[in-house]
Amino acid sequence: MMRSLHRWPGVVVAILVTVVALSGAALSVFPAYQAWTGPVSVEASVADIATRVQVRYPSVEQIRRAPSGRITAYHTEGGGAVSSIIDPETGSAVERVGTPTVQRFLTNLHRSLFLGDPGRIAVATGAAAMVVLCLSGLSMLARRAGGWRHILSRNRGTGDGRRHATVARLTVAGLLLSSTTALWMAASTFGFVPEGNGPPPFPTAVSGKMGATPGAITLLRDTPIEDLRLLSFPVAGDETDVLTLKTTEGEGYIDQGTGELLTWSDVSTFERAGEVISMLHTGRGAALLGLLLGFSALGVPILSWTGVRLMIPALRFGKRTSVPADQADTIILVGSEGGSTWAFAETLRAALEAAGARVHTSPMTSFAPGPWRKAERVILLAATHGDGDAPASARNFLERLDALSEAPKAPVAILGFGDRFYPRFCGFAQDVAEAAKAKGWAMLLSMETVDRQSPQDFARWGRSLSQALHLPFELDHEASPPATIELGLLSRRDYGADVQAPVSILRFALPKAGLWARLTGRTFPTFEAGDLIGVLPEGSTCPRFYSLASASSDGFLEICVRRQPAGLCSSQLTTLEPGQTMKAFLRPNPNFRIEAGTRPVLLIGAGTGIGPLAGFARSNTKGQPMHLFFGARHPSSDALYAEEIADWRADGRLSSVTTAYSRCTAPLYVQDALHRDAVRVARLISEGAQIMVCGGRDMAAGVASVLTDILAGQGPTIASLKAEGRYAEDVY
Repeated sequence: MMRSLHRWPGVVVAILVTVVALSGAALSVFPAYQAWTGPVSVEASVADIATRVQVRYPSVEQIRRAPSGRITAYHTEGGGAVSSIIDPETGSAVERVGTPTVQRFLTNLHRSLFLGDPGRIAVATGAAAMVVLCLSGLSMLARRAGGWRHILSRNRGTGDGRRHATVARLTVAGLLLSSTTALWMAASTFGFVPEGNGPPPFPTAVSGKMGATPGAITLLRDTPIEDLRLLSFPVAGDETDVLTLKTTEGEGYIDQGTGELLTWSDVSTFERAGEVISMLHTGRGAALLGLLLGFSALGVPILSWTGVRLMIPALRFGKRTSVPADQADTIILVGSEGGSTWAFAETLRAALEAAGARVHTSPMTSFAPGPWRKAERVILLAATHGDGDAPASARNFLERLDALSEAPKAPVAILGFGDRFYPRFCGFAQDVAEAAKAKGWAMLLSMETVDRQSPQDFARWGRSLSQALHLPFELDHEASPPATIELGLLSRRDYGADVQAPVSILRFALPKAGLWARLTGRTFPTFEAGDLIGVLPEGSTCPRFYSLASASSDGFLEICVRRQPAGLCSSQLTTLEPGQTMKAFLRPNPNFRIEAGTRPVLLIGAGTGIGPLAGFARSNTKGQPMHLFFGARHPSSDALYAEEIADWRADGRLSSVTTAYSRCTAPLYVQDALHRDAVRVARLISEGAQIMVCGGRDMAAGVASVLTDILAGQGPTIASLKAEGRYAEDVY
């Protein structure tokens, strides 16, 4: 429901709100310019300023003070009407008044799109849509972060999704303020807001006298210039006319001969609210706020563009089917948020049809087993949105399943898609599996998962599915190959050859960027230790990802690679010689980074998992307490980064180093080392330590198990640490 409220208004009004936002951002500059270039305000009364202006311009008819503090006098000169900005210290003109053509154009565009009342209605509709987008977006950000108290925590995700969420968090407050105040102003324009008391009745009886100077009028002497809105002088020679005074407190008429206040009307609550809302929306009288709102408005085109891009895959893949559901022997149901899971469904559909199956593919929202008369199996590909939520194309699936009187006859296989860095990895798929079990739905396979759209995970699950169905097929999923850049090898260090487990630390030069590349932003992206480098091996379009052991500030790119038996990419990388190149691209990994500060950090890894941990230590020039637990086979063959670790320990970048070798006389694994040091580990965690784990899945599972035992009864759990952003894994 919340995603629909957010998605469709955004698509429908994307162009409208972009035009209104950009014109509003441009208009926000004018109040700031007027405030910063106008005359300096002085402490004076209305009587003082009026007297100074009358001395300079005896024909003055009216004086106005804008919320920005600018004072304008309207008078005649040479037989024509003139308006001048006044220096309050002297009463003389600083410059003539005139609305710049550009400002007038932008104002008309922003308020009505040059369409009069229909344009004002369209703009108000866009403002209402923006309110809905802001509120629904805030709700989604909170759910994605794991609750409102985590909404300002480190942003997760990559690509357009991360950019959309980041810009939203920076701009949502300003956009919500701009859109709500715009709705009030539109309602006021069309008479839906009470107008207030208005001016008092014009006096029917005056003294008939003339000539009282502003300095002789008590009310003008007692009114500070900051409170003035308007002072109108009587028509020369008309003894029945009066002075009109309008201030922040109200409006009244003053006898021009005696200076007596004849009638007065206080400002109503609605009028005060209208003034405040106008100030909040336009920035007139609050220039800095106006600029902040203008900055927020600049985020709208970015949000519109990234939002539409996030919808395109879902729209492109969302309606593909093969055969009608009542004719299919295989039903594939897809739960996807941005559309990427549909691409995996297409690979699966094509492979099954090539093996002779008749396949029907549709979203999980269309779950209705009634027509599946010929179905022999059901396959659910379920992505997880945010912290365990159902994705867009799987809404109400669990409710529909629960409403069935009995489970579908055809057995089901469930494959979850997610990101292991989220607290509830594949949480929605797990909910589906539990609901299917509770309903008594027969399982074709036990539930499996795909981490960060890994083709390898998908292919491994496909082999299990092929065996279960007794159908010969392979799932060779190839995403569109990303743009790559060639990186030249600078140096290499080799380990493990004598134990038949070769490992290489490979250091690559950063590509040099020319002036044009710098100007156009086409340089190699900056990166941090723990980010990922995607390597495209020769003869394949499927990238392999390696964690970076360096940051761009180090001046090189470094990875740690173990040669895998029959591993295409690792074999090519570990045979590179200095001067040779690889094709690669960068993928940010913001969920696997050290939080800056003084809190301790536990670095736990084994084998090539030392790579990003070494990068963290290398970058720790401020001496944040870091404690390394590293496991390997044997110190003579697998002591990766041994020289650097010794140096980092000596200069304080590493506070302690604990090693565990599994092929020594007394075998020890890294989880054993943690268990031995349980008291110190527990103390560090109680002090707020962040835990970073990198290495194989079995090692990571063992580490989690040991830490669970260490923390038993002490309050925090692995799940709560993940939710707080204090436990992160980079697991392969």
